[in-house]
Amino acid sequence: MAVQSHDPSLYEHRDLIPVRRALISVSDKTRLLELAGALAAAGVEIVSTGSTAAAIRDAGHSVTDVAEVTGFAEALDGRVKTLHPAVHSGLLADLRLADHRRQLAELGFAPFELVVVNLYPFEQTVAAGKPAADVVENVDIGGPAMVRATAKNHANAAIVVSPGRYDDVIEAVQSGGTTLELRRSLATEAFVHTAQYDAAVANWFLEQEDRDWSEAPAEGIELADESLDGLFENADAYVGYELFGLREAVLRYGENSHQRAALFTENDGSGIAQATQLHGKEMSYNNYVDADAALRAAFDHERPAVAIIKHANPCGIAVAPEGAADPVAAAHELAHACDPVSAFGGVIAANRTVTKGMAETVAGIFTEVVVAPGFEPEALAILTQKKNVRLLVLPEGFAQNPVELRQVSGGFLLQDADRSFKPAAEWELATGEPADQATLAELEFAWRACRAVKSNAIILTSGGASVGVGMGQVNRVDSCRLAVERAGERAAGSVAASDAFFPFADGLQVLLDAGVRAIVQPGGSVRDAEVVEAAKAAGATMYFTHERHFFH
Repeated sequence: MAVQSHDPSLYEHRDLIPVRRALISVSDKTRLLELAGALAAAGVEIVSTGSTAAAIRDAGHSVTDVAEVTGFAEALDGRVKTLHPAVHSGLLADLRLADHRRQLAELGFAPFELVVVNLYPFEQTVAAGKPAADVVENVDIGGPAMVRATAKNHANAAIVVSPGRYDDVIEAVQSGGTTLELRRSLATEAFVHTAQYDAAVANWFLEQEDRDWSEAPAEGIELADESLDGLFENADAYVGYELFGLREAVLRYGENSHQRAALFTENDGSGIAQATQLHGKEMSYNNYVDADAALRAAFDHERPAVAIIKHANPCGIAVAPEGAADPVAAAHELAHACDPVSAFGGVIAANRTVTKGMAETVAGIFTEVVVAPGFEPEALAILTQKKNVRLLVLPEGFAQNPVELRQVSGGFLLQDADRSFKPAAEWELATGEPADQATLAELEFAWRACRAVKSNAIILTSGGASVGVGMGQVNRVDSCRLAVERAGERAAGSVAASDAFFPFADGLQVLLDAGVRAIVQPGGSVRDAEVVEAAKAAGATMYFTHERHFFH
């Protein structure tokens, strides 16, 4: 066996670790010879497997076959080659520990400071339409084991799973070794890499199971069980976010009757997908979308609140007045009063238990879904008299997702969920007299409520309730006009919130002409001075938040 001795004193400081021995086993040989050449030039001993070793050797570089390290030839058609203590001891030994160093010496094994591994092309094999036997044969076993072992031991070794990081590794080797910061970054990518790989394998196996799509209206269309895993990068580090979806239910159809649809639940999820349905017709795709939007709106507020949603936009949002005898019932009445016409056939969410008083009001209105943390027995007795209304109880520990996912062609986007609401104490008074406490509280409610409105968003509020909503318009002037039109006489004396700045004074002027007395908006337009001057001329108070709430 090829054994290289190491001076234990090299491992007393674990930040900069020189690379003296590397294990390379890759299916993707992009830039392999460039990396091998750089390692060879730096005097690094290269240990490799199969075709990877052959490619490195053919390029004129010295390479040690894994079989020389283990003392065993590959077995079972290559299924067993790196699964051996001589390999994994070198990957997992924590050389900060004297006992680990002693055991390595007694066993005659040597550590690896660098491991370069990527996995069998499982997804490419599936995409190529290969037979199931070929797909199964491309489920990598030894590769993930090596990747995870080295990532776990990143205090002592660097793991590389992508040719995109070869430049970083080459530079590190030539500069004297890998740093702890680099090894941590590589380890994060490695764990994400194996998680994505395992998710793809699990997804394929799930697809092989018999599925009943009898309720779906069309033939010849397949919907695979979703199994997604992703990451996004913030300013400081990679953050892994795992989504493993288990199919909970096949829905009658999707957004339209010719579309197939199913509900998937996340492992350990605690949201609308885990809600318990107490009564009513089966939930539809659109019901779930609207119910989630309603929860998003209602749970933005700390006080008892109710949101009524239609097509993912609010028909009304309100919080309970101070001192209300039945706060959630009062909040519902105020929310419904905003736009009773649009509320017909809407979805209602409350951030408190539904009371008998609220149920009595809801019972007289055609409603698709009511979702809340709970229902009083009297409320259930009233609402279950309505045959079709869907009643959902949120799971214990309900929490909105910390990140949001949206599919785009060829992939998906992840972003931090919009949970930021600067308090009024941090706003900038752009013009007008400072608002009194009651007006500031109203503006703060409006600022929170506008986040639930699709952009361009304008919301007019009064008494802790929306009175006019302008949403989803392609210019802010039309949103202002729509909000004022829906508010009617209630616009006079109301306050307004805009999810983004006014690019011109024209939209603001629509609000001022309707009698809006105070406005909160992000500010930041190149024409802020023009907008401020319009508010000043009308004697209105206007605040800048310096944050926005686009919702597309």
